[in-house]
Amino acid sequence: MFSTWLKTALAAALITTSATAPAFADNLGAAIVGGLIGGAIMNEANKNKRKTYKKTYSSQSSSRNSVARQQNRETQTSLNYFGFPAGTPDGVMGSRSRNAVAQYQVFMGFPGTGQLTQYERDFLVSSHSRAQIGGPQVIKAMQGAQGVRGLLHTWRDEAAGVRSASSSIGYGGMPLEVSQAVDEIAASSDPSAEQLLQRSGFMQLADLNGDGKNDYVLDTSVAGSSFWCGASHCSVMVFASTPQGYQRNDFMAYNATPAMFSCHQGVCRINDAGATTMAAAQPPAPAAPQPQAPQTTMASAPAQPLGGIQPFSMAGTDRPQASLASHCGKISLLTNSNGVTTVASMTDPDMALSEQLCLTRSYAISAGEDLVAKVQGLSAAQVDAQCDAFGPALSPFVQDLPTADSRQVTGEVQKFVLQSNMSLDQLANTARICLFSGYRRDKMEVALGSALLMVGIGKAPYAELVGHHLSQGFGVAASDERARDWYGMAVSALENGAEPVFAPGQPERVGLIKAASASLGRGTAIPVPQPVSALPSFSME
Repeated sequence: MFSTWLKTALAAALITTSATAPAFADNLGAAIVGGLIGGAIMNEANKNKRKTYKKTYSSQSSSRNSVARQQNRETQTSLNYFGFPAGTPDGVMGSRSRNAVAQYQVFMGFPGTGQLTQYERDFLVSSHSRAQIGGPQVIKAMQGAQGVRGLLHTWRDEAAGVRSASSSIGYGGMPLEVSQAVDEIAASSDPSAEQLLQRSGFMQLADLNGDGKNDYVLDTSVAGSSFWCGASHCSVMVFASTPQGYQRNDFMAYNATPAMFSCHQGVCRINDAGATTMAAAQPPAPAAPQPQAPQTTMASAPAQPLGGIQPFSMAGTDRPQASLASHCGKISLLTNSNGVTTVASMTDPDMALSEQLCLTRSYAISAGEDLVAKVQGLSAAQVDAQCDAFGPALSPFVQDLPTADSRQVTGEVQKFVLQSNMSLDQLANTARICLFSGYRRDKMEVALGSALLMVGIGKAPYAELVGHHLSQGFGVAASDERARDWYGMAVSALENGAEPVFAPGQPERVGLIKAASASLGRGTAIPVPQPVSALPSFSME
């Protein structure tokens, strides 16, 4: 049995979901209803206080001040993100904020006046919004010497049509040529670039031309994509260092190792008779075993041997099996080309909601990473293992999402919370950490279950995440109707004063989500490659 104090604490926490929580027929009903009634009284009292305070100002002046302070909060949030300390985003541009503005201006080559011009502010805030969506370019910048603020120089130079010096560095300090090849491979396979770099055997380093610098061997068989593989061999890219940069050499090989290759300056050759160059492909050796394509996290069926897959086949690209990390990488590329969608510029609600899903994913990963760093006595692998056990506990509620409305599912999750024998703080910390773990590893059942738990303990803004998953079909069958229901819960909570948990410096997000969800299903969906059995496809250099 759970304790009475836990029931009472939960009832108080559920005040913000009073509009959606179902009535219970058991003994818990009295405690919860009592809490809801008390919450309604307090809410009404707070509304009266706000009304009294507002009477001392004209509505027009109050509106102007509110807009200005909100814009200042956006500026302060953006400054803090890029490493220019402006302090707490309170909307008041004091001396600390002005010093941060001056630092930003000097860093960008603008006059360090401490007062932003409209262009300087627009560039700063839009760059922050762009960075929140994430993607390979943001990850590269975070690993560079300047950190995330290096993005400001990169995007400034892009806008001016100039190649930035910082753009010559790729993932983890890798050469740009190698990093671009990683992006190319990731674009044609399910794993994201970050996930590929974590896979054993994908990248191997050796000095192949004897110049004292690392050369790189990329084995695409580890990507698990038939796009890069023939009947028994997969594409292998060898990058050899030269004074002018790294030169790429393409081969078809099986079980590639650096010992199979030798290079003279930037030109490489293969030493193993069982592998061939792309230009002169030879039949595979009869005795060569057939490699197995590795499984990805989201695969619903075991991967098949490469020998059983036709060359250049596009099979396996159906959306339900897609990686969210890979999806967000593609969304980032589109956003980098077209700009972040706003209410005024929105033409495709699905694209707008995809951008917001990727933004919330980035926020959840960042917040969870800070929490994991504070966990005592557990390694990252042990945290992941515990979250994997946590996911199935909430899977029944996840399975109900396509068929039950938000009130029904939230009510069932609340019952689960009451019976968990954990305090609300413990549940919240567990859910945020497992949200990070699920998104980082592309385990949607863990991430989606964690989002539901946060809604169940009274954090209604997390309903936005459930809406995103239902609208985009990650971890659950897509349903526009159910998605609008969950989006409505989050929007209603935020409009009624709930504290934002994602992108708090961007209040226009509420209007964007409201408008996009209302039009859900009527926009142009992001194109998904379809299998083409009659025509081959080729990678062009």
